[in-house]
Amino acid sequence: MKNETLKNNPLLCDIETGMCETTDGNTATSSNSVQSGKKSIKLIYYTDPICSSCWGIEPQLRKLKLEYGNTIEIDYRMGGLLPDWSYNSGGIGEPSDVASHWDEVSAHYDMPIDGDVWLEDPLDSSYPPSIAFKAAQIQGQDKAILFLRKIREMVFLQKKNIAKWEHLAAAAKTVGLDVEQLKSDFDGKAKTMFEEDLKLGKELGVRGFPTIFFVDNSGKQEIVYGSRPYPFYEMAILKLNPNATKSEYRKDWETLFSKYHSLTAKEYSELSGTPRSESEAVLNELSNTGHLKKFSTKNGSIWNLL
Repeated sequence: MKNETLKNNPLLCDIETGMCETTDGNTATSSNSVQSGKKSIKLIYYTDPICSSCWGIEPQLRKLKLEYGNTIEIDYRMGGLLPDWSYNSGGIGEPSDVASHWDEVSAHYDMPIDGDVWLEDPLDSSYPPSIAFKAAQIQGQDKAILFLRKIREMVFLQKKNIAKWEHLAAAAKTVGLDVEQLKSDFDGKAKTMFEEDLKLGKELGVRGFPTIFFVDNSGKQEIVYGSRPYPFYEMAILKLNPNATKSEYRKDWETLFSKYHSLTAKEYSELSGTPRSESEAVLNELSNTGHLKKFSTKNGSIWNLL
């Protein structure tokens, strides 16, 4: 039943491969090269706001930005994980089937995810938050990335249905986006931008998320499929640019939380070098002394800068 389930529902990500696969089944990788920009390596990151495996690689991506931010630029593309529920041809009856799977994924990636959103207020589609992200990009890449992080925290930890505009608007306001402009773009040009992402994804042979294309200025590329440990992403960079050097960064909690205002225990461990067995105790102490605010779920916690 589990294998049948995996075949019919892209939300049931394969823990072994670290992929949330689409229903297309197209596994061919296009030879089309996408030229890199000013920095020596461009990452074309195909993701989705409700991709649990993408949430699983947040620690690795955040570390990659800190260590190789001078070498790489990341182009976030939306892949359309859940168009709607009409594709279910067997094996999956309803959104509630995803709930227990998300709880399993949470334990596997050591990232807090509460699957009960699929029992309490399930999403009909991941297209609305995907289009909202494209609308946020119009107002600036940095704010768009903050927006994406915020809506992921909403759906994975706070059990909010981010297909609903009220939650998208609240997230936009929190990260400093112009909500009125976001709505206007959401209803207009952002839809076209999202369709362009889907089209390019097909051309590149994207079959699941996360998929990251590492492309150098000559068009050479490396691809990392699924959720992988940090060295896989680093190796892709070094294959394309053996001269790429790591940037040293301060690993104290004040510096890390000034860069990333919310961190899970897994993220703090990855970024600070604190053993995972100790990172939660460190963060709990900081919340107990009033430096951080802790938000807990049944499957783990996240700490925010006050």
